[in-house]
Amino acid sequence: MAAPIYEFTLPRLGGGQLRLDEFRGKPILIVNTASECGFTPQYAGLEQLHRRFKDKGLVVLGCPCNQFGGQEPGDAAAIADFCRSNYGVSFPMADKIEVNGEHAHPLYANLKAAAPGVLGSEAVKWNFTKFLVDRSGQVVGRFAPAARPEDLAREIEGVL
Repeated sequence: MAAPIYEFTLPRLGGGQLRLDEFRGKPILIVNTASECGFTPQYAGLEQLHRRFKDKGLVVLGCPCNQFGGQEPGDAAAIADFCRSNYGVSFPMADKIEVNGEHAHPLYANLKAAAPGVLGSEAVKWNFTKFLVDRSGQVVGRFAPAARPEDLAREIEGVL
């Protein structure tokens, strides 16, 4: 069994640290994001999930990543401005991280080991791969980039 995610810290978009133990006892939807991807409009659905379920405890956590086609080229200020002005993003965002390879953030190494993808592959295949974590910090689901945020409502309700 993978370690609960609460031991991990991410760089916060705009500076400082985002300690996942701040979300202890809350379900979390963790998504690697990008501003110039065909799936980028999913930011709207992620924000809707955040607004719909935040009072029940859900945390949506965006993790910008530039590993897939260079589709997140901006710096922290550009990413924050893009998300806010185009999609009204109000959920927490990490600074840009890597999700695959030698320099993958340890959080993503944990997520991928806990919930392998198709045919047991651990690698994240593209932007907007989603991991659902339950209230105890355990990964309970992995969803492909094409899975629309609004289609995850039932799974999210199951962990609320």
